[in-house]
Amino acid sequence: MVLLRILWFPVLLIMSGVASAGDTAAQGWVRLFDGKGFTGWKASENRDSWTVEQGAFVCHGPRSHLFYVGVGEQRPFKNFEFKCEVMTTPGSNAGVYFHTRYQEQGWPKYGYECQVNLTHGDPKKSSSLYGVVNVAKPPIQDNQWYTQHIIVNGKRIILKINDQVLVDYTEPEGKAAFSKKFERRIGAGTFAFQAHDPKSKVMFRNIQVKRLP
Repeated sequence: MVLLRILWFPVLLIMSGVASAGDTAAQGWVRLFDGKGFTGWKASENRDSWTVEQGAFVCHGPRSHLFYVGVGEQRPFKNFEFKCEVMTTPGSNAGVYFHTRYQEQGWPKYGYECQVNLTHGDPKKSSSLYGVVNVAKPPIQDNQWYTQHIIVNGKRIILKINDQVLVDYTEPEGKAAFSKKFERRIGAGTFAFQAHDPKSKVMFRNIQVKRLP
């Protein structure tokens, strides 16, 4: 009887792990990146700024934005939870756009940006809702993976790092655009990662999204 219990113990552990993976899918999470290539993604100008290394998107080069253009169903994302793991290197700047649209050149005109920056000169640091609600001292460091969580539900935007809420913002009715050049308002659209400049190197992996009603 003791021997049987010992033999069954690792089997139960394996079954438990399978159940956890199944539970994630059952909860509606969909992976947007296979860790191998750019399937479902399209880079704008300076496409060589993007590579895939050790299961992560790596941005390192002149300005470019890597847009999710979809695999299979390509409905715009409106209400959702989005998660990815991020690692910055010293002095680097990047970003995660949402409610945006593909464009070939320039800074994305549409959507909000969740800032990625710990030690770059820009005072708006990681998990800032860029130019709207700015974070000065996020609880993370360069060269360490952290989880960025973005939740959009109606007019409410929540930004978390490692499950800690850093931004909880509700867009006011009739909010004006950020400027004539940028449409920084709730709408619908896709996601994009930012390669900011040649001196910045940032990694993104484990990218997943869950639609909300």
